Parts: sequence; C-alpha cells; structure tokens
Amino acid sequence: MAPLHFTILILFSFVIVVSSSSFTPPRHPFDPLTETELKLVRTIINKSYPVGPNHKFTFQYVGLNEPDKSLVLSWYSSPNHTIKPPPRQAFVIARDNGKTREIVLDFSSRAIVSDKIHVGNGYPMLTNDEQEASTELVVKFKPFLDSVAKRGLNVSEIVFTTSTIGWYGETKAETERVIRLMPFYLDGTVNMYLRPIEGMTIIVNLDEMKVSEFKDRSMVTMPKANGTEYRISKLNPPFGPTLHNAVLLQPDGPGFKVDGHIVRWANWEFHISFDVRAGIVISLASLFDTDVNKYRQVLYKGHLSEMFIPYMDPTDDWYFITYLDCGDFGCGQCAVSLQPYTDCPAGAVFMDGIFAGQDGTPAKIPKVMCIFEKYAGDIMWRHTEAEIPNLEITEVRPDVSLVARIVTTVGNYDYIVDYEFKPSGSIKMGVGLTGVLEVKPVEYIHTSEIKLGEDIHGTIVADNTVGVNHDHFVTFRLDLDIDGTENSFVRNELVTTRSPKSVNTPRKTYWTTKPKTAKTEAEARVKLGLKAEELVVVNPNRKTKHGNEVGYRLLHGSAAGPLLAQDDFPQIRAAFTNYNVWITPYNRSEVWAGGLYADRSQGDDTLAVWSQRNRKIEKEDIVMWYTVGFHHVPSQEDYPTMPTLSGGFELRPTNFFERNPVLKTKPVKVTTARKCTPKND
Repeated sequence: MAPLHFTILILFSFVIVVSSSSFTPPRHPFDPLTETELKLVRTIINKSYPVGPNHKFTFQYVGLNEPDKSLVLSWYSSPNHTIKPPPRQAFVIARDNGKTREIVLDFSSRAIVSDKIHVGNGYPMLTNDEQEASTELVVKFKPFLDSVAKRGLNVSEIVFTTSTIGWYGETKAETERVIRLMPFYLDGTVNMYLRPIEGMTIIVNLDEMKVSEFKDRSMVTMPKANGTEYRISKLNPPFGPTLHNAVLLQPDGPGFKVDGHIVRWANWEFHISFDVRAGIVISLASLFDTDVNKYRQVLYKGHLSEMFIPYMDPTDDWYFITYLDCGDFGCGQCAVSLQPYTDCPAGAVFMDGIFAGQDGTPAKIPKVMCIFEKYAGDIMWRHTEAEIPNLEITEVRPDVSLVARIVTTVGNYDYIVDYEFKPSGSIKMGVGLTGVLEVKPVEYIHTSEIKLGEDIHGTIVADNTVGVNHDHFVTFRLDLDIDGTENSFVRNELVTTRSPKSVNTPRKTYWTTKPKTAKTEAEARVKLGLKAEELVVVNPNRKTKHGNEVGYRLLHGSAAGPLLAQDDFPQIRAAFTNYNVWITPYNRSEVWAGGLYADRSQGDDTLAVWSQRNRKIEKEDIVMWYTVGFHHVPSQEDYPTMPTLSGGFELRPTNFFERNPVLKTKPVKVTTARKCTPKND
C-alpha cells in the first residue's frame, strides 16, 4: 500500500494540466477517443456519406464503442497486460437528412463495420451548434421582432436558453425533432435566468431549421434587475462572512500518480475518462489488499447515467420543463472548465475533455476534470482508552481521500459530481447543486397578496419573482464486480423480534437480521425508507476466513422518490426513478437509464422497461443503478444564486477485508510554513 503524503502549509502552490489528447496512441481499452481518432472518424464518415447543400449530415454523439467485457477483463488480468486488447471502435449517432443513423467504426481497419437507421421513438442528444443556430434564427424572425417591439423591449438585450419539450401522448409521426426557445431580458443584469420573458411560445424545427410555431399570449410582469448581481467585482459592501486565506500544499508533490488515464493513489488504482454524455467515467477500480498482496476488483465501470428535473408548474409556460439532462443536452458536453484553487484545491491535476462537434471536428473543454487529495479535518478512525488504570491511550488518523470531480452547467444549474475514494475501501459519489433558480414572474411581492386558493407553484423569493418547485433525480450506473463478475444482491432486513420466553431477560424486544438474496430483478427493486434493511452486493464464491461472503454495502443518502403520478407523461419517460435502487444483469447496450434516445422519448426504452423482463440476477454479472433525489422547495436564501445543496451515497466494504484495512495507516505529517525574512544587501 502506498503511503499517504499530506502536509498542511499556508503557502502558494501549483496546478498541473494534463492534455488527454497527448496520450495517443491509446494504451488502455477505456481511454477516451483522442483528437486524432475523432479526426479519423470524421474523415471516414465524410467519405461514406454525401455532403452538400441538399444533404444534411450532423454528428450528434461520438464516443468509445463499449468493448466486450470478457476481452477487457482478459487483457486486464494478464501479466503486464500482454494479451492483445479488444478492438478499438467508435460509436457514432448522426442525423442524416432527418433520420437517425447509428454507425460503428473500427480503427484498426479504418472502416465502418456497422450502420443502421434507428426506427424507434426519441431523438439523439442536442449539439451546441444547433442550439446556437436556432437562437440566431429566432432573432431574425419578424413575428418575434414585432412582439418585442410591442412589449417595448430592446432586442439586443434579449438572450435565449433552449429547452426540450418532452412527450405528451403524441404518436411517433407527431413528434417532430423540435426545441423550445425561452427568452430572457438582460437590461442591467447578467443573471439572465432571473428575468424571464413569459407569454411567448417559440418552437424551432431542428431538422428543417425553421420556426415552426410562434405565439405571444400576453404581456406579464417582469422581475427587476436590481439585486440579481453575483460577481464579486460588482458587489458593494458590506460583504459576507470573512474567510481567511489558506492553501493546502504538499511539499513532496501530490500523493497520487496519473499515468495516461490510469490513477494510482494509496491502495487504489482506477481508470478515468471523459464522455460527452456521461461526463466522468470511472473504470476498473481495484483495491490493494496487503493480506493477499494483490489488487482486488471492486468497480468495473461507474458513471452518471441520467438526470431528471421536472418542474411543478402545469401552465403553458412551464409544463414542458421536465429535462433529461444527460440524454437531452449531454452532461459532458455541458461540462465547464474548472478554476484552479476554487473549483479544485492546490495540487489538483487537471485533464481536458475532447469531443466531436456537430460537423465532426474535435472540440476541447480545457481542465474539464480534476483529481485531488482531500483533507477536510475528518477523522479516518480514532480511539481514546481511559479505563485502564495509570494509562491513557489516544490514537487518531486524519482522513485523506482522493476525489475526481467534474462540474456540468446545464442551463441555470451547476452540478458538481464527485467520485471520492477512501483508503478504507469506500467509494463515495457526491452530487452538489448550485447555480441560479429557474423563476417565473408574478404580480406579487408578498405572500399576503396571493389570492385565496391560488397555487403559485413555488416560493416568492424576490419582488415579482417565484422560484418554482421542482425535483432533481441523479441516476448512476454502477457495474460492480466484487472480487469477480459473479455477484449477488442481498437485502438484509432488520426485523424487530420479541424476546423469547426461554431467555431470562427484562428486555421485551430486539432487532435481528433476515438476509434474503434477490433471485430476479423484481426482487431487487428498492424504494428506500419503507423498511430498515442493509443492501449488499456480495460475491458468494468468495468468503472470509470466518465464513462471511465478501461484499460492498450501499450506504444511501436521504430517500426521495417521484411525486408525479406514474401515468403522467414525464414520469413515464423517467420511470427509472420509480425506485431508488435497481439491479439488472450486465448488458453493454443498457447504459442510459432514460434510453439511448431521451429527447421526446416515449418511455419505451428505459431501465424500468428493461427490468420488466425480470431476469435472473443471482450469481450473475450484475449492475446497480442508484438515484440520488432532491425535492426542492426554493427559499429566499437560494436567490440570486444558490448555496450548494449536497447529497450522495457510499459504497462501503462489508466483510471484504479480514479486518480494518487502515489500521496500520501512519499519521500524516503536519508542519507549518517557515517565516521568510528578507536578506540584507
């Protein structure tokens, strides 16, 4: 086990930038597509399909085609990875003259090996380019300009955000590929989401690139610009709580190493990559066990699968706001460059994200991911023994962990997604919500003005401004391989039991455990909070010396499930949130909980549908799906920007080790900065 190196100093530090495009040719089956590979994809495809003014071909998604798992594991388990890695391929989703085309391209042969037209429901992820093009279309659209003039607004102060519109029972023939544009007014603010221009319906057909519907129903109150500023350079005293300047510095450098996309730290080794839809992807995470002197498998692949954000206002300006962020907009595509020392602490290593633009040309998001050691004053373990006469013992180990982070800004919300690895063997997935509320203008400035029986669908957070009630459901796909691929899911119920009369005790009750191994998918669906139970993924073929099955348990966060009726159209599309936990057998085509084609989907290709097959999951290669849920009733503290609201869960070793794996971890060395004195001339 590598030692933990961590020293606290109040000094300036450094950051490291690693360009993922420099790691060609790829050395690992899960390395993201490089800039060179993306250019090759574009070249090969452009030679195969006609291009020109009468034939529109666009790249909607380009990513690594999932390699065969058995081949990856054979390569991974071979000494020094001497076995030939699986074929390296790209998976492309394109729009080809109004049709969705799925293409698989092989790099070794430099040829297209699979090509088919998608015939089901739904549309692929939006590109940045087509969203920008739709905005440029609207600002030149005469009926829109006439409405702007009628309202007395300056068109140069209007900005837009785009919104998918979902599905509400239409047939496939009726579900054109369209987006809705929502206008906002600046005029004294850069906090655009707090000044919506309501009453307009603007629909753009993306395949024909034309405004297909425009309505201006009414002129409504617009929130004022004052009080919306959030830039520190523009704010005036008095300022908020004073935080003292400090930087954490490791004089010997970071305690982790990044070799290409492989990260090694303490007793962990894993692969990290970037996907334009998922964001960060963690693969082949293994944990070194000093008792057996080898790395042991934990997580084959884990990543964000979908985010569902339904707003709770059924009116015409709001009913359609039920986003599937990853499938609609791409949580990787919407990821932002991270700021050293603020988004990520000193000593962080940054990695770029490369993806294909709409015409296939590689695009880069600099510093899109960061990796850093985290010391936040937490305690790894401790004990004070004061009961032994003439002896007092105190042993404490500060907790240090390794974090891989990405921030994706999908419209008004910034989502902070963390994968945190602990020396104890735990993996914590954290989700932070911050950014700006999505608000609606109202005539009210005080709750007493609300008419009796009227539902304003949220909270008055400022003058003429309601923060609308909504949910956030963040679903992770976790292909756990605990000491191998043959795993089971155990629901260990904690049951209150009456004390037997045969036992001489004044106690009337106690609780005991009743473990049950789920044999099928139906038996593994969990709504958290209904009963007390431990949820554990075990390897029934691996046992400790005391006979316990090795495993990892799920330590869930607060339980939150959907409150929409299950026959409501947004909930049909997002039925993967009906349970907090699902277990499915591994299937490399079942990756996106909301379906491969989320935009305008009809809910017929989701995790909830796949699971209806009720497949066998006992002693199988299984995948866990977990949804972090938040019900958000906005408050005034969320205005004009929202302090981060955090949630998450933990995967924790359960009888995986023979004893505490961090018992012999040495305390980190703590030092202070030396005082610097000027030299005399």
